[in-house]
Amino acid sequence: MKFPFARMAVAIVLTLSTAIAAPLLMPAEAGATDMAMVKAGDLEISGYWARAMLPAQPAAGGFLTVTNTGKDDDRLVAVETPRAGRSEIHEMAVIDNVMKMRQLADGLAVPAGSTVELKPGGYHLMFLQVAERFEEGQAVPVVLTFEKAGKVELTLPVKTLEQGRMMMDHGSMDHSKMDQGNKPKQ
Repeated sequence: MKFPFARMAVAIVLTLSTAIAAPLLMPAEAGATDMAMVKAGDLEISGYWARAMLPAQPAAGGFLTVTNTGKDDDRLVAVETPRAGRSEIHEMAVIDNVMKMRQLADGLAVPAGSTVELKPGGYHLMFLQVAERFEEGQAVPVVLTFEKAGKVELTLPVKTLEQGRMMMDHGSMDHSKMDQGNKPKQ
């Protein structure tokens, strides 16, 4: 052996390059569906997740983004899950300097050519009478019902608030045309 250190250096370089490249070459697992897009008619649903619950917390929130690529308005009218006794569509808004939450009894409009984001502090899915709390890493099956697009089945990954917000940070996505819940009602 004339160059024992050279062989060791090559072995170290190969080991490190394999360790770095392997995760890039492996199929993605748990996070792969986090940003999966589901298409239903003219609607595209993405970024869906449910918030992990704290011990003794009686309710949980669900979040997603709905883009209507069509020429006709649609409306989210119902949400169901076997994991909750009741599921509703809610809005949080500041009224008289107080944050208030209310059920949207008529559902949530998804105007043609627009994107509506259900996110913490705004529109959201509300899961009430939850028997077993949603824990990070679990999945919550839900069925969304739209007036025109019909029923859409999703499985919401359960995440912490921080994980969910990171997932909803769509990077270069143009948020300027989104209905963030702060536009006047028509």
